[in-house]
Amino acid sequence: QVTLVESGGGLVQAGGSLRLSCATSGIAFSSRTMGWYRQAPGTQRELVAAITTGRSTNYADSVKGRFTISRDNAKNAVYLQMNSLKPEDTAVYYCKAERTRLLVHDYWGQGTQVTVSS
Repeated sequence: QVTLVESGGGLVQAGGSLRLSCATSGIAFSSRTMGWYRQAPGTQRELVAAITTGRSTNYADSVKGRFTISRDNAKNAVYLQMNSLKPEDTAVYYCKAERTRLLVHDYWGQGTQVTVSS
């Protein structure tokens, strides 16, 4: 059974920090690139950060230097440390297990709300 469950969202003041977690099962986690995406009301879902199986990372320009993505293959989990949060970071954050040549489906979590007050 495939599960991706995000946690760690909440309400925080500007300048604060949150750490999002995504616990997974049933997806061959260590074989996949994992991503964090976000979607604010009225906008398209956008990539925030991604980490490959080799632990290479990439970030949206808007979060570089503030957010850090990491993974723990032993726990089948991916994390997003978010520092210096801004009101424009307010969104629902989703984790995604990216498809590969052999694993032909990608999978999404249900999302966790992050609200940053000014």
